[in-house]
Amino acid sequence: MSYDEAKRIYAEYGVDADRALAELDRIPVSIHCWQGDDVLGFENQGRGLSGGIQTTGNYPGRARTPEELMADFDEALTLIPGSKRLSLHASYAIFDGAGAADRDEIEPIHFRPWVDYARERGLGLDFNPTFFSHPMAEDGFTLSSQNEDVRAFWVRHGVACRRIAAYFAEELGTHCLCNIWIPDGLKDVPADRLSPRLRLRESLDEIFAGPLPGVVDSVESKVFGIGVESYTVGSAEFYACYAMGRPGVYPLLDNGHYHPTERVSDKISSMLVYFDKLPLHVTRPVRWDSDHVVLLEDELIEIAKELVRNDALERALIGLDFFDASINRIAAWATGTRSMQKALLYALLQPNGRMRKMQEEMDYTGLMLLQEELKTLPFGTVWEQWCERQGAPGGKELAARIAQYEQRVLRKRE
Repeated sequence: MSYDEAKRIYAEYGVDADRALAELDRIPVSIHCWQGDDVLGFENQGRGLSGGIQTTGNYPGRARTPEELMADFDEALTLIPGSKRLSLHASYAIFDGAGAADRDEIEPIHFRPWVDYARERGLGLDFNPTFFSHPMAEDGFTLSSQNEDVRAFWVRHGVACRRIAAYFAEELGTHCLCNIWIPDGLKDVPADRLSPRLRLRESLDEIFAGPLPGVVDSVESKVFGIGVESYTVGSAEFYACYAMGRPGVYPLLDNGHYHPTERVSDKISSMLVYFDKLPLHVTRPVRWDSDHVVLLEDELIEIAKELVRNDALERALIGLDFFDASINRIAAWATGTRSMQKALLYALLQPNGRMRKMQEEMDYTGLMLLQEELKTLPFGTVWEQWCERQGAPGGKELAARIAQYEQRVLRKRE
């Protein structure tokens, strides 16, 4: 089927396919750097992951240096259409020529190569303090630690990261989302749930002492993690309440950080009532927060629908967070990002005004029938058209391009 034929079919439902593609052009997706090297970073080569973070698999070609990671991300960019950003963790500081620094002493100079990289490619940067895989986090507590030296160390890290985020924003002329996630919690039933949360509130108050130009601050909850099955200090309720009382701080929703029966798509409209920005981490949880590569599944489509239906695309800060070491990492980046974009396009191709009217009129039977009918419209043809316009490979070409880079580059790293 040609694009013109697909466009005509959508027009019969009151949907302008060209307008949907133009809208999709403008929606940035922030792609995480840590898929490329299995979340190891560059500061402590040889140290394993901690804080409940783990990757599984040993697929050939993991990036081992900043140069390799940047080269791999460049390849991924050629495979991904649309507007893109790059999300960094603090553990990806580059110390060559700048002198090594511990996490509470990192400075903008340690990320200057990333700024140069992003500027040359027209990318915005987002940032994440790294509160795991460090000796000062070995007992499982950081910002909520009862050890004042430990707590103060991580507060200094958070403050340093916000300054780096402000540097990114100033240098690149676009906002920088600075997102805090901590692994703090307990494996078994606690005797005191309140004290760690009081200390966490104190730490966050110190970190967010004042607004910084261009920085969007967010806090990320989690229901549980490996080694913190019984109690998580930074729960969803804690962070939602904290953000409500701290203008300029936003609760970030990660769709892998809730109970398996909860749906982030159902939470979005509630957040939109109270917050003018909506930071998101999109992943694919398989029975728990497994961070599988994002695929075009029902919940992803529902998340995209909520953003489109509620005119929230300008308010949403869409980021990805997954890592899989068992498959080609370029394919993971490309597949996950393209799946997010496919979901957004699917949502943009819905006759949302018509469906809202049907709900208001309580025509639930008609709404159900229409929603099912829309699933078989030629969405794939419209997607291929967008890839062609953006100079990105279509579905058949994608696999060949990934295989070529693997043989040419990745296999030679072993």
